[in-house]
Amino acid sequence: MARTTPHDPAAPRLAALAALLADETRASFCLALLDGRAWTAGELARSAGVAPSTASEHLGKLVAGGLLAEERQGRHRYLRLADARIAQLIEELAAHARPGPHTPPRTLREASRRHALARGRTCYDHLAGLLGIRITDAMTARGLLRQDTGFALTGDGLEWFAALGIPLASGSRRPLARGCLDWTERRPHLAGVSGAALCRHLLDTGWCERVGTGRAVRATPAGMRALTEHLGIEPAALDVP
Repeated sequence: MARTTPHDPAAPRLAALAALLADETRASFCLALLDGRAWTAGELARSAGVAPSTASEHLGKLVAGGLLAEERQGRHRYLRLADARIAQLIEELAAHARPGPHTPPRTLREASRRHALARGRTCYDHLAGLLGIRITDAMTARGLLRQDTGFALTGDGLEWFAALGIPLASGSRRPLARGCLDWTERRPHLAGVSGAALCRHLLDTGWCERVGTGRAVRATPAGMRALTEHLGIEPAALDVP
C-alpha cells in the first residue's frame, strides 16, 4: 500500500487565505487600501462599483480572515489593511498577477491612472513606482543602502536620515530596511521602518503630494530640487515612457 503524505496543518489556512483573495471585489478592496489610509465602507463600495450591502458582506469576511482591521466612529465604519505584513503580501501578489506592460488601457482615464501609478505611488506606508525605485537606486549608488546581502542601511545611511531630521523608530518589530517587489518596475524598492519614515517625510515637507484620492503621488518642484540635492536624482529620471 502506498504511503500517504502527512497532512500539513498549514494547508487549510493557506487555502482559506487564497479563497479570501480569490474574489475580485475583495481583491479590489485590498488594492485600494494599499494607500495606507483608512477608508469607509461606502468609499470602498464606490471604488469597486458594488452596492453597500455587497461591500459590507465582503468586508466582514476580510476582517474575520485577518486581512483588514476595522474601527467604528459614530455612524462610520473605517477599514484599513491589518498591518504592514498584509500590505507586503498584497503588493507582492499583485506583482505576479499584473498584466504585461503591453496590455493596452481600455479608456483614457485608465491610461492616465496607470501612468500616474507607474510614476509614483504609496505602497501602504512607503514609496513605490518609478519614484520609489529611483530613490532606492540613488541611495544604493551613494552607499546609503546595501542590497547585496538583503536590504540594509549603512552607517552613512543612518547619518543621512539623521541629517535630514528623519527619525527612525527604535524597538519596532519591523525591519529597519527591507525590499518590497514593485509591480510596475518588477524590482524591489525600499520598505520597512526607513522606507515608511522617508515616505512620511516627503509628504509632510511637501516634497511629494498625492494625485487625486488614490495611491498615486508625485514629486513637487520643491521635492525635485530636494531629490537632486540630497540624492542626485534629476527630474528627467522620473519621467515614465
